[in-house]
Amino acid sequence: MTSTEDWRVLLPRPLRVLPADLVAILTLTLLTLIAVSLPVLRETPLRVVVGLPFLLFVPGYAIISALFPERAKTDANLMVKDDSGATDTVSGIDGIERVALSFGTSIAVVPLVGFALNFTPFGIRLAPIMVSLTAIVVFACVIAASRRWDLPEDERFRVPYQTWYANTKAELFSPETRTDAALNVVLIASLLLAVGAVGYAVAVPSQGEQFSELYLLTENESGGYVADDYPTNFTAGEPQSLIVGIGNQENEPVQYSVVTEIQRVEVSNNSTTVLEREQLQTFSPRLQHNETWQQQHQVAPTMTGENLRLIYYLYKGDAPATPSEESAYREVHLWVNVSSN
Repeated sequence: MTSTEDWRVLLPRPLRVLPADLVAILTLTLLTLIAVSLPVLRETPLRVVVGLPFLLFVPGYAIISALFPERAKTDANLMVKDDSGATDTVSGIDGIERVALSFGTSIAVVPLVGFALNFTPFGIRLAPIMVSLTAIVVFACVIAASRRWDLPEDERFRVPYQTWYANTKAELFSPETRTDAALNVVLIASLLLAVGAVGYAVAVPSQGEQFSELYLLTENESGGYVADDYPTNFTAGEPQSLIVGIGNQENEPVQYSVVTEIQRVEVSNNSTTVLEREQLQTFSPRLQHNETWQQQHQVAPTMTGENLRLIYYLYKGDAPATPSEESAYREVHLWVNVSSN
């Protein structure tokens, strides 16, 4: 026994000879994690090229593989004996059903994961979504491999790669008639055109409306974030919690700056003059397109007075030394009272 065989014996049986289709699923999952995590790749079209198949197909395929480890009766017309000695055909789903169910299951599972994360402290962000979906895929693949290896070898589901390759090669390069040859040329041209169109759409996406969101939330009694019940009365030096959020819909990655100030202002003739300001905190998140960022902010002003303005300025890029409503890209504010201890 070689040294390679020695360490492989220590692995569980499903991991020693993992089915090829599950290896492909895990490989695509790994490529997606790399494409969305590495700064060099996550801003390129590769993120979309591997991310879309992952979201639309991979979780569903892993789950369906765990639920249906056996071959379909149409695959090999398998016959097995039951306890009474009678024979019956092995049940299962065929390739088309497996693919269709994989898409349907993924479309159902991915939104459910996002819905569940919405009620956790992690929120609907890229990292928690990828971690959750990766855990589901890996767990389902382990179950699928284990269930397949519990079946007799001739009843296990296998993707017929060699049969597909041989049939495709014979159909494309050895057509029976000239009509088949012409249809093959049209088919190849159509596939190339479709791939080119999708690639162009990914590489040069439609810009549409571009904007960024800035908002404030509070935490309710059940731990959820709501746009209600904002604190209006503070005591100097004693913090109260607010959640500041940003949503990037700029169709490109953006480096933001958020500056928080408490200000004593004078309002006259529809104009606001800042008489005194105290800078509380700054944030500098970098968000991808369609990404949301939320940060809990402990507001603890030391300036006291009534009708003070607690304001959040949002900038794309670096903030100026003296932020203002005129220079800010977005702003949101609350009117608060701060009393001394």
